Amino acid sequence: MTRMLDLRHVKSLAVRDLIELANGGNFDRVTEQVDRVAGCTRPVNLVGHTTTLDASTRAVLRFYNTADEPTGRLLTTCGNRRASRCPSCSRVYAADTYHLIKAGLSGGKTVPETVRTHPRVFATLTAPSFGPVHNRPKDNPRCVCGTQHDQDAPELGTPLHPSTYDYTGAVLWNAHASALWARFTTYLRRALASHYGMTQKALNAALRVSFAKVAEYQKRGLVHFHAVIRFDGPEGSSQPPPLWATVDALTHAIEDAAENAVLTVSSDHTGDREVRWGDRLDVREITALGDGELTDKAVAGYVAKYATKSAEDSGTVDRSLICAPCAGRGYLRGPDGFRDLCDDCEGTGQAEPLPNLRVQRHVRQMIRTAWALGHLPEFEDLKLWKWAHMLGFRGHFSTKSRRYSTTLGALRDVRKAWRTAQARMDAGQDPDEEDSTLVTESSWAYLASGYRPGEELLAAQTRHDIQQARQATDRTKTEGELWQ
Repeated sequence: MTRMLDLRHVKSLAVRDLIELANGGNFDRVTEQVDRVAGCTRPVNLVGHTTTLDASTRAVLRFYNTADEPTGRLLTTCGNRRASRCPSCSRVYAADTYHLIKAGLSGGKTVPETVRTHPRVFATLTAPSFGPVHNRPKDNPRCVCGTQHDQDAPELGTPLHPSTYDYTGAVLWNAHASALWARFTTYLRRALASHYGMTQKALNAALRVSFAKVAEYQKRGLVHFHAVIRFDGPEGSSQPPPLWATVDALTHAIEDAAENAVLTVSSDHTGDREVRWGDRLDVREITALGDGELTDKAVAGYVAKYATKSAEDSGTVDRSLICAPCAGRGYLRGPDGFRDLCDDCEGTGQAEPLPNLRVQRHVRQMIRTAWALGHLPEFEDLKLWKWAHMLGFRGHFSTKSRRYSTTLGALRDVRKAWRTAQARMDAGQDPDEEDSTLVTESSWAYLASGYRPGEELLAAQTRHDIQQARQATDRTKTEGELWQ
């Protein structure tokens, strides 16, 4: 008979819950679950069961039910790529992105090593100016305002003259940035065909343009893109491009496409506007043998670093601002079909009043502009009110062309196969033996997200241990480089 603990003297709810878990039986399994999700900030709680059968005899090899767990559920990682939401899962995403990018530069992950001989460049495409902002020019220590700003000065990226800054243009540029990139890739192929004096059909039969890109927010709240762009043969990375496909030709085509790619946005309220790239375009060759600044490893690390960042790096919030009950509409339809004012947001459609956001004035005005534009009829399809916290940007932060390299899904499958092999070893089976099992009768349901208070303490310790191990690894690596 389990003795009931009197924990009334323990004031901390987390400590009290941890003591209950420790005395509830099988505490090792509780800590094992937390360790397996690597201290994930907000793990997904699942309930359900699965049965593993032998494919030939239909004998039950393994039965698992979350009811047998000490806490009655299974913890799985949230998988959030944003470092501000979950450092643990974002590190996995960054590692996958690194291997994806590097495979397209050096080979590996089903990509031949000969890909490093293909012409490739690292290009950065930026947004145009919508008004002068405080900055730190490379060629001048002082800003236009006459001040020499510190690297972390809060005024960096904010307008010198907020009253004349084109907030509408800035938000619309963010909203159409992904479409502008798609237009750029089309113009890139056209520029190449024009450069070589051939039709696009003939060009596509001779070579392929592959790319992988990542979006990054600037201090001024506008996205810009970093992209690896590569020449391949018509079959992709496994085939070399023709000898006449050179880095110089690729650079020239990128410059031409960036200059000519343009989208026209029509509106009765804002007038017709052209969405195009800014004047600052940087295109540099990626070296293959490590004899330059932009090596395969350096570029892959650079892209992976920004793959886990989001709009909050520009000073905005990392959560949606729409009211959940009314989905941002400000009203609910009653039984009679009429629109009833939403009580939660009092008709604003906002989860929290915009004036109460703990952000800079510049960021708040970007959010307000996105919210206002999103409710105009001509911009209804953009749903800018939904993406107001992203300052209007609606696209994916990292994308790639079909045959650039492997995929994130393939990398996850490899990780899953490794875990399956580990599980077979733990069960006393040969991990290299041909799989003869069949999983059937699986049923899973979402229960909640997050930890119990006591588990949160265990997760904090897990995160601390991981951080300490990473710092020790970095110190060892640095010391090794110093001794070389």
